[in-house]
Amino acid sequence: MRMRRLKIEDASTDCVYHCMSRVVAGEFLLNDKGKKTLCKQMWQMAEFCGVEILTYCIMSNHFHVLIRVPEKQQLKDGDLLSKVSKLYHEDDYELHVIKNIFSHGSEESIFKLREKLTARMFDVSIFMKEVKQRFSIWYNKNHNRYGAFWADRFKSVIVEGKRHSVEMVAAYIDLNPIRAGLVKDPKDYRYSGYGEAMAGVARSRKGLMKTVYEKEHWKKALIDYRQILFGKGSVSQKAGQAIINGKLAKKVLNKNGKLSKTELLYCRIRYFSDGLIIGSKDFVQDCFEKNRECFSSCRESGPRKMYGGNWGELTTLRDTRNASRA
Repeated sequence: MRMRRLKIEDASTDCVYHCMSRVVAGEFLLNDKGKKTLCKQMWQMAEFCGVEILTYCIMSNHFHVLIRVPEKQQLKDGDLLSKVSKLYHEDDYELHVIKNIFSHGSEESIFKLREKLTARMFDVSIFMKEVKQRFSIWYNKNHNRYGAFWADRFKSVIVEGKRHSVEMVAAYIDLNPIRAGLVKDPKDYRYSGYGEAMAGVARSRKGLMKTVYEKEHWKKALIDYRQILFGKGSVSQKAGQAIINGKLAKKVLNKNGKLSKTELLYCRIRYFSDGLIIGSKDFVQDCFEKNRECFSSCRESGPRKMYGGNWGELTTLRDTRNASRA
């Protein structure tokens, strides 16, 4: 039975989600122009929805994004209009209509518009739905194509908002181009949060600084994060020297060997895409209790051990066992 999507419904809690979506039939339809457009639309929608992109990675047949969804906020009309303006060109008719209602509409029409707009904000499902819809429309229009572009509903994993959990999932996302053999150093892949940050893009630097909780010191945040990507001591090495061979890692795991957390991140780990919830025992248990109706009455607890190596305090809600499918 397919489980419904899990969310954190506590309005006072900032929620972090790892979201993934795949192109229909796994086709490699996202070329450089498509990746650039999807990236642009994703950041625009994040500004409108009020969510924070911590990092992301757009591949040729799928994409990942790690987002923080703040608690719902009441916005003034001017702030709402500012957010809406991020989604349209200045001369778009729809934007003109919205501006006109805010400027000259009746109290009732303004209230209805305000409700309609705010209903699209601070929600992970709506953010992903609108990103995918907007890109599908763009792609089909520009390629004389019809039908679905994305395979199905997106996947999502709830991530505990503590540093250890967030930075591990972020690193896993930014290492996608390495696992695909596209680059030897993730900084060289331009359609990712880390690649953008290393190229000097402020928005991606801001996201990664929040990932490692170094909001004011980019250089220190960079060193900390790069050590997670490559392992301790790798910052002074030449690009690519610290990268583990994926086939060797898989061989070690198949023999029930243990890998370090850095080495594990170079494998495809199902916990980060299918684990439902990632975090400490207390966090996973709390989420399990709040979603108790989704599970069998025979299940007594939520946290499950993560296998394959030393994951520290991390646990998962779903026991995938054979977690590596490199």
